[in-house]
Amino acid sequence: HNQQAMFIGQCSHECGNFRILEENLNYKAATLMRLWPKRFPTLEKANEYAGNPKKIANSVYSSRMGNRDENSGDGFRFRGRGIIQLTGHSGYFHCGKALGVDFVANPDLVSTPKYAALSGGWFWSTHNLNSPADALDYNKVTKIINGGLIGLDDRIKHVQQALAVLA
Repeated sequence: HNQQAMFIGQCSHECGNFRILEENLNYKAATLMRLWPKRFPTLEKANEYAGNPKKIANSVYSSRMGNRDENSGDGFRFRGRGIIQLTGHSGYFHCGKALGVDFVANPDLVSTPKYAALSGGWFWSTHNLNSPADALDYNKVTKIINGGLIGLDDRIKHVQQALAVLA
């Protein structure tokens, strides 16, 4: 049950209890500075982007994860979608190739229930998350999914709830 519970719990955190299949990115300046201190080192810089999800995504996801520069629009085009928030051109390309769907040409498909779930399963599988999930290694699974430990307590809570239901 550990693998199933970890998948359900992590995904539940990532997509707001399976209600939000697309990253919001509508942040205030203070939040931008906290989440991306290198990109938004000053309040003045953060204020240029605050409240503009498209501009934020194009900045924070530029020139990484297979995305081109900020002006390309790739950051917003390939923003987080799905139950594990597939993000970046590379993720969309490889996931789409595996599922036989052109997510690069049709990125919004990843925020539909079918592909939100399938992309989550693809991510889980390609990142070999069953082994750390079996061990209930919350930190390792969270770091692989999130890049850090954001929301760790909430993730643990969701996994524990899933374990209780699956028991």
